[in-house]
Amino acid sequence: MLKDRTAIVGIGQTRFAKHLDEPEKTLACRAVLAALDDAGIDPSEVDALASYTMEETDEVELAKSIGAGDITFFSRIGFGGGGSCATVAHLAMAVATGQASVGVAWRSRKRGSGVRPWTSTSVQLPTPAQWTRPFGLLRPADEIAMLARRYMHEYGATRDHLFNVALACRNRANQNPAAVMYDRPLTREMYMDARWISEPLCLYDNCLETDGALACVVVSAERARDCRRKPVYVHSVAQGLPAQHHGMVNYWNDDPLTGPAWTAARQLWKTADLGPQDVDTAQIYDAFTPLIPLSLEGYGFCARGEGAAFTEGGALELGGRLPINTAGGGLSEGYVHGFNLINEGVRQLRGSSTAQVPDAATCLVTAGEGVPTSALLLRA
Repeated sequence: MLKDRTAIVGIGQTRFAKHLDEPEKTLACRAVLAALDDAGIDPSEVDALASYTMEETDEVELAKSIGAGDITFFSRIGFGGGGSCATVAHLAMAVATGQASVGVAWRSRKRGSGVRPWTSTSVQLPTPAQWTRPFGLLRPADEIAMLARRYMHEYGATRDHLFNVALACRNRANQNPAAVMYDRPLTREMYMDARWISEPLCLYDNCLETDGALACVVVSAERARDCRRKPVYVHSVAQGLPAQHHGMVNYWNDDPLTGPAWTAARQLWKTADLGPQDVDTAQIYDAFTPLIPLSLEGYGFCARGEGAAFTEGGALELGGRLPINTAGGGLSEGYVHGFNLINEGVRQLRGSSTAQVPDAATCLVTAGEGVPTSALLLRA
């Protein structure tokens, strides 16, 4: 069992911006070294690494550049934003089973100033995309727009519900000097008048395109007690890939709105001493606003079809039923495939967030809904 046997003891990140001059490798090294310094651990002690299959900086280059010692465990997680929490999960398993003692997870990305992967016509489409892109579903926004439209049709969700999500994230970003949208408030009028990206999703329903890097350090619970910062314990972890899954659009399932979150949630709560009712704050993957109500349902905060209504009455704001994405999330802080949600979860449980939930002792962090996903349940 992994329950509370490991802890996150260091976090680090670079600046977030539409364009950063430094290459991804340099940004990755800066984030990793910042996380190790935060933990008070020398880079030579690092013996485990985990990142995404989409990460451009490989383990060899990172280990050499930061001055790591012998690496005895390394792994890569697929499916973009679905992999964020799994990087920590893999390190927790490695440390808990004695394969390593100091693990570093990271993600470095220059998407703000980089190319859009779906614009390439020089590579053959993967098999699933051959059934969608020729018919106009070119971007992730188009695929999620299809799910959003079905959700609206079946359960009466409206654009006002999606606005509630966008507003909660923007309000928290307005409190966070590190957020891209720190000094840019959002109003309902702005939201409703914004241009369409893929109807029914407007500009503010879509995450930012950001350059930046983040990292965190995982050690055993015993080692954590001697580190520089207050440890945040990894209480439960999960990954989720449902039967007959079809990325983003989920066509082959009987119910396309029952996505990977439902599979991950069953595993997460099964191995935890806690339940959804015990979660003080949640950092929920928000590449698109509809993913929030879908995730609220998948992780058990409300019943099926009630995710949209859950957002009403300031429920997602500070002081609400479930404060979410308290640094601004992918919608308003920065989008680096969801890794910033992990770091914010740690800050909440340390008591150092710019939008601190009073006495926060538990935090759910989720990776991308709509693709094979992962989740962490953290506790102070």
